[in-house]
Amino acid sequence: MGGLIITVQVFALFLSTPMEVSGMKTFEDPTQLSNAIYYMGLILVFTLFALIAIKKNMKFIISFLIYFAIISTLYYVFYALFTFLPSLSGFEAIVSILASVGVTVLLYKYPEWYLIDLVGVCTASGVSALIGISLSVIPVVFLLMLLAVYDAISVYRTKHMITMAEGIMDLKLPLLFVIPKHSKYSFLQENFKKGEEHEAFFMGLGDAIMPTLLVVSASIFTHTTGRSTYPVLGAMLGTLAGFVVLFVLVMKGKPQAGLPFLNSGVILGFFIGVLLSGASLT
Repeated sequence: MGGLIITVQVFALFLSTPMEVSGMKTFEDPTQLSNAIYYMGLILVFTLFALIAIKKNMKFIISFLIYFAIISTLYYVFYALFTFLPSLSGFEAIVSILASVGVTVLLYKYPEWYLIDLVGVCTASGVSALIGISLSVIPVVFLLMLLAVYDAISVYRTKHMITMAEGIMDLKLPLLFVIPKHSKYSFLQENFKKGEEHEAFFMGLGDAIMPTLLVVSASIFTHTTGRSTYPVLGAMLGTLAGFVVLFVLVMKGKPQAGLPFLNSGVILGFFIGVLLSGASLT
Protein backbone atom coordinates (compact mmCIF):
# COMPACT_ATOMS: atom_id res chain seq x y z
CA MET A 1 0.00 0.00 0.00
CA GLY A 2 2.80 2.36 0.86
CA GLY A 3 4.43 1.54 -2.45
CA LEU A 4 1.24 2.45 -4.31
CA ILE A 5 1.07 5.83 -2.55
CA ILE A 6 4.68 6.61 -3.48
CA THR A 7 4.01 5.46 -7.06
CA VAL A 8 1.08 7.88 -7.27
CA GLN A 9 3.25 10.70 -5.92
CA VAL A 10 6.11 10.06 -8.35
CA PHE A 11 3.76 9.78 -11.35
CA ALA A 12 1.85 12.91 -10.27
CA LEU A 13 5.13 14.83 -10.13
CA PHE A 14 5.93 13.59 -13.64
CA LEU A 15 2.51 14.68 -14.95
CA SER A 16 2.53 18.07 -13.24
CA THR A 17 4.99 19.71 -15.65
CA PRO A 18 3.23 18.89 -18.96
CA MET A 19 -0.13 19.67 -17.35
CA GLU A 20 1.10 23.05 -16.20
CA VAL A 21 2.65 23.80 -19.59
CA SER A 22 -0.63 22.80 -21.29
CA GLY A 23 -2.53 25.28 -19.12
CA MET A 24 -4.63 22.75 -17.20
CA LYS A 25 -4.75 24.83 -14.01
CA THR A 26 -8.23 25.10 -12.50
CA PHE A 27 -7.83 28.55 -10.92
CA GLU A 28 -6.23 31.73 -12.20
CA ASP A 29 -5.06 32.65 -8.68
CA PRO A 30 -3.77 29.51 -6.94
CA THR A 31 -3.04 31.38 -3.69
CA GLN A 32 -6.67 32.02 -2.68
CA LEU A 33 -7.93 30.04 0.35
CA SER A 34 -11.40 30.16 -1.18
CA ASN A 35 -10.17 27.64 -3.76
CA ALA A 36 -9.63 25.09 -0.99
CA ILE A 37 -13.11 25.81 0.40
CA TYR A 38 -14.50 25.25 -3.12
CA TYR A 39 -12.98 21.76 -3.30
CA MET A 40 -14.17 20.97 0.21
CA GLY A 41 -17.67 21.97 -0.82
CA LEU A 42 -17.55 19.66 -3.83
CA ILE A 43 -16.53 16.75 -1.60
CA LEU A 44 -19.38 17.43 0.82
CA VAL A 45 -21.93 17.71 -1.99
CA PHE A 46 -20.78 14.44 -3.57
CA THR A 47 -20.86 12.67 -0.20
CA LEU A 48 -24.42 13.86 0.44
CA PHE A 49 -25.47 12.85 -3.05
CA ALA A 50 -23.90 9.39 -2.68
CA LEU A 51 -25.60 8.77 0.67
CA ILE A 52 -28.99 9.74 -0.78
CA ALA A 53 -28.44 7.53 -3.83
CA ILE A 54 -27.52 4.57 -1.60
CA LYS A 55 -30.58 5.11 0.59
CA LYS A 56 -32.88 5.39 -2.46
CA ASN A 57 -31.26 2.32 -4.06
CA MET A 58 -30.09 4.40 -7.03
CA LYS A 59 -26.49 3.24 -7.08
CA PHE A 60 -26.46 3.21 -10.88
CA ILE A 61 -26.27 7.01 -10.78
CA ILE A 62 -23.11 6.79 -8.67
CA SER A 63 -21.63 4.29 -11.13
CA PHE A 64 -22.34 6.61 -14.06
CA LEU A 65 -20.72 9.60 -12.35
CA ILE A 66 -17.67 7.64 -11.27
CA TYR A 67 -17.00 6.21 -14.73
CA PHE A 68 -17.52 9.63 -16.29
CA ALA A 69 -15.01 11.09 -13.82
CA ILE A 70 -12.54 8.31 -14.69
CA ILE A 71 -12.84 8.98 -18.42
CA SER A 72 -12.36 12.71 -17.83
CA THR A 73 -9.31 12.23 -15.63
CA LEU A 74 -7.71 9.68 -17.93
CA TYR A 75 -8.16 12.13 -20.81
CA TYR A 76 -5.97 14.69 -19.03
CA VAL A 77 -3.44 12.02 -18.10
CA PHE A 78 -3.15 10.69 -21.66
CA TYR A 79 -3.06 14.22 -23.09
CA ALA A 80 -0.15 15.09 -20.80
CA LEU A 81 1.68 11.90 -21.74
CA PHE A 82 1.09 12.30 -25.47
CA THR A 83 2.71 15.73 -25.44
CA PHE A 84 6.00 13.81 -25.22
CA LEU A 85 5.28 12.17 -28.59
CA PRO A 86 6.00 14.60 -31.44
CA SER A 87 4.37 12.20 -33.92
CA LEU A 88 0.98 12.88 -32.29
CA SER A 89 1.33 16.67 -32.47
CA GLY A 90 -2.08 18.14 -33.29
CA PHE A 91 -3.90 14.87 -32.58
CA GLU A 92 -3.37 14.65 -28.80
CA ALA A 93 -7.01 15.42 -27.98
CA ILE A 94 -8.52 12.82 -30.31
CA VAL A 95 -6.08 10.06 -29.31
CA SER A 96 -6.56 10.92 -25.62
CA ILE A 97 -10.35 10.61 -25.92
CA LEU A 98 -10.08 7.24 -27.66
CA ALA A 99 -7.54 5.93 -25.14
CA SER A 100 -9.49 7.10 -22.06
CA VAL A 101 -12.78 5.65 -23.35
CA GLY A 102 -11.10 2.39 -24.34
CA VAL A 103 -9.41 1.88 -20.97
CA THR A 104 -12.62 2.72 -19.09
CA VAL A 105 -14.68 0.29 -21.17
CA LEU A 106 -12.10 -2.44 -20.55
CA LEU A 107 -12.22 -1.71 -16.83
CA TYR A 108 -16.02 -1.83 -16.83
CA LYS A 109 -16.10 -5.14 -18.68
CA TYR A 110 -13.29 -6.80 -16.72
CA PRO A 111 -12.70 -5.13 -13.33
CA GLU A 112 -9.92 -7.42 -12.13
CA TRP A 113 -7.71 -6.14 -9.32
CA TYR A 114 -4.61 -5.43 -11.41
CA LEU A 115 -6.60 -3.32 -13.89
CA ILE A 116 -8.26 -1.49 -11.02
CA ASP A 117 -4.86 -0.76 -9.46
CA LEU A 118 -3.35 0.38 -12.76
CA VAL A 119 -6.24 2.71 -13.53
CA GLY A 120 -6.26 3.78 -9.88
CA VAL A 121 -2.63 4.89 -10.11
CA CYS A 122 -3.34 6.85 -13.30
CA THR A 123 -6.53 8.40 -11.93
CA ALA A 124 -5.09 9.29 -8.53
CA SER A 125 -1.96 10.73 -10.11
CA GLY A 126 -3.97 12.74 -12.62
CA VAL A 127 -6.31 14.23 -10.01
CA SER A 128 -3.38 15.01 -7.70
CA ALA A 129 -1.44 16.72 -10.47
CA LEU A 130 -4.42 18.75 -11.71
CA ILE A 131 -5.32 20.05 -8.25
CA GLY A 132 -1.70 20.31 -7.09
CA ILE A 133 -0.77 22.70 -9.91
CA SER A 134 -3.93 24.72 -9.24
CA LEU A 135 -3.43 25.37 -5.52
CA SER A 136 -0.36 26.87 -3.90
CA VAL A 137 1.05 25.42 -0.69
CA ILE A 138 -0.98 27.39 1.89
CA PRO A 139 -4.42 26.58 0.37
CA VAL A 140 -3.38 22.94 0.03
CA VAL A 141 -2.32 22.74 3.68
CA PHE A 142 -5.61 24.39 4.66
CA LEU A 143 -7.56 21.89 2.55
CA LEU A 144 -5.66 18.92 4.01
CA MET A 145 -6.40 20.13 7.55
CA LEU A 146 -10.12 20.47 6.74
CA LEU A 147 -10.18 17.01 5.17
CA ALA A 148 -8.38 15.41 8.12
CA VAL A 149 -10.94 16.84 10.56
CA TYR A 150 -13.84 15.88 8.31
CA ASP A 151 -12.54 12.34 7.80
CA ALA A 152 -12.12 11.85 11.55
CA ILE A 153 -15.66 13.07 12.26
CA SER A 154 -17.19 11.00 9.45
CA VAL A 155 -15.47 7.78 10.56
CA TYR A 156 -15.37 8.04 14.36
CA ARG A 157 -18.48 10.10 15.15
CA THR A 158 -21.19 10.18 12.48
CA LYS A 159 -19.79 7.04 10.76
CA HIS A 160 -21.45 8.08 7.50
CA MET A 161 -18.19 7.52 5.62
CA ILE A 162 -18.25 3.86 6.65
CA THR A 163 -21.88 3.64 5.51
CA MET A 164 -21.00 5.16 2.14
CA ALA A 165 -17.97 2.89 1.69
CA GLU A 166 -20.02 -0.23 2.44
CA GLY A 167 -22.74 0.93 0.07
CA ILE A 168 -20.36 1.56 -2.81
CA MET A 169 -17.93 -1.34 -2.31
CA ASP A 170 -20.38 -3.95 -3.59
CA LEU A 171 -20.58 -2.03 -6.89
CA LYS A 172 -16.91 -2.87 -7.37
CA LEU A 173 -16.17 0.59 -8.66
CA PRO A 174 -12.52 1.53 -9.28
CA LEU A 175 -12.40 3.87 -6.31
CA LEU A 176 -9.84 1.89 -4.37
CA PHE A 177 -6.58 0.03 -4.52
CA VAL A 178 -6.72 -3.74 -4.13
CA ILE A 179 -3.78 -5.61 -2.62
CA PRO A 180 -4.35 -9.42 -2.72
CA LYS A 181 -3.31 -11.60 0.20
CA HIS A 182 -2.46 -14.51 -2.13
CA SER A 183 -1.61 -15.09 -5.80
CA LYS A 184 -4.94 -16.76 -6.72
CA TYR A 185 -7.06 -13.84 -5.61
CA SER A 186 -9.74 -12.50 -7.97
CA PHE A 187 -11.57 -9.24 -7.34
CA LEU A 188 -14.35 -10.47 -9.63
CA GLN A 189 -15.18 -13.14 -7.05
CA GLU A 190 -14.83 -10.85 -4.03
CA ASN A 191 -17.79 -10.90 -1.62
CA PHE A 192 -18.57 -7.62 0.08
CA LYS A 193 -21.32 -8.90 2.34
CA LYS A 194 -21.09 -7.50 5.84
CA GLY A 195 -19.15 -9.74 8.21
CA GLU A 196 -17.41 -11.68 5.44
CA GLU A 197 -13.63 -11.96 5.63
CA HIS A 198 -11.83 -10.47 2.65
CA GLU A 199 -8.92 -12.02 0.78
CA ALA A 200 -7.32 -8.67 0.01
CA PHE A 201 -6.49 -5.34 1.60
CA PHE A 202 -8.30 -2.27 0.32
CA MET A 203 -7.33 1.40 0.35
CA GLY A 204 -9.40 4.26 -1.02
CA LEU A 205 -7.91 6.42 -3.77
CA GLY A 206 -8.44 9.46 -1.57
CA ASP A 207 -5.78 8.21 0.84
CA ALA A 208 -3.25 8.48 -1.98
CA ILE A 209 -4.63 11.61 -3.65
CA MET A 210 -4.91 13.98 -0.69
CA PRO A 211 -1.30 13.89 0.61
CA THR A 212 -0.04 13.93 -2.97
CA LEU A 213 -1.66 17.34 -3.49
CA LEU A 214 0.97 18.85 -1.19
CA VAL A 215 3.79 16.92 -2.87
CA VAL A 216 2.84 18.37 -6.27
CA SER A 217 2.13 21.85 -4.92
CA ALA A 218 5.50 21.85 -3.14
CA SER A 219 7.29 21.04 -6.39
CA ILE A 220 5.51 23.84 -8.26
CA PHE A 221 5.22 26.66 -5.72
CA THR A 222 8.14 26.24 -3.32
CA HIS A 223 11.18 28.38 -4.09
CA THR A 224 14.57 27.65 -2.57
CA THR A 225 18.09 28.97 -2.78
CA GLY A 226 19.37 25.40 -2.81
CA ARG A 227 18.32 21.93 -1.72
CA SER A 228 15.19 22.43 -3.78
CA THR A 229 14.03 18.83 -3.41
CA TYR A 230 13.90 18.86 0.38
CA PRO A 231 10.27 20.07 0.75
CA VAL A 232 9.08 17.52 -1.82
CA LEU A 233 11.10 14.66 -0.33
CA GLY A 234 10.04 15.70 3.15
CA ALA A 235 6.38 15.58 2.10
CA MET A 236 6.82 12.11 0.56
CA LEU A 237 8.66 10.71 3.59
CA GLY A 238 6.10 12.31 5.90
CA THR A 239 3.33 10.57 3.98
CA LEU A 240 5.06 7.22 4.47
CA ALA A 241 5.55 7.89 8.18
CA GLY A 242 1.86 8.69 8.57
CA PHE A 243 0.97 5.57 6.59
CA VAL A 244 3.08 3.33 8.85
CA VAL A 245 1.25 4.60 11.93
CA LEU A 246 -2.10 4.16 10.17
CA PHE A 247 -1.27 0.64 8.99
CA VAL A 248 -0.26 -0.50 12.48
CA LEU A 249 -3.62 0.65 13.82
CA VAL A 250 -5.57 -0.86 10.94
CA MET A 251 -3.91 -4.24 11.49
CA LYS A 252 -5.45 -4.27 14.95
CA GLY A 253 -8.79 -4.83 13.25
CA LYS A 254 -10.66 -1.53 13.63
CA PRO A 255 -11.68 0.88 10.82
CA GLN A 256 -9.51 3.97 10.87
CA ALA A 257 -9.79 7.38 9.28
CA GLY A 258 -6.75 7.54 7.02
CA LEU A 259 -6.44 11.26 6.34
CA PRO A 260 -5.69 12.42 9.90
CA PHE A 261 -2.54 10.29 9.81
CA LEU A 262 -1.56 10.76 6.16
CA ASN A 263 -2.28 14.48 6.00
CA SER A 264 -0.55 15.16 9.30
CA GLY A 265 2.49 13.21 8.09
CA VAL A 266 2.75 14.98 4.73
CA ILE A 267 2.30 18.44 6.29
CA LEU A 268 4.87 17.81 9.00
CA GLY A 269 7.34 16.28 6.54
CA PHE A 270 6.89 19.18 4.15
CA PHE A 271 7.59 21.85 6.75
CA ILE A 272 10.64 19.95 7.99
CA GLY A 273 11.88 19.95 4.39
CA VAL A 274 11.18 23.67 4.13
CA LEU A 275 13.22 24.37 7.27
CA LEU A 276 16.12 22.27 5.99
CA SER A 277 16.09 23.90 2.56
CA GLY A 278 15.49 27.51 3.51
CA ALA A 279 12.56 27.65 1.09
CA SER A 280 10.05 30.46 0.71
CA LEU A 281 6.36 29.77 0.16
CA THR A 282 4.08 31.51 -2.33
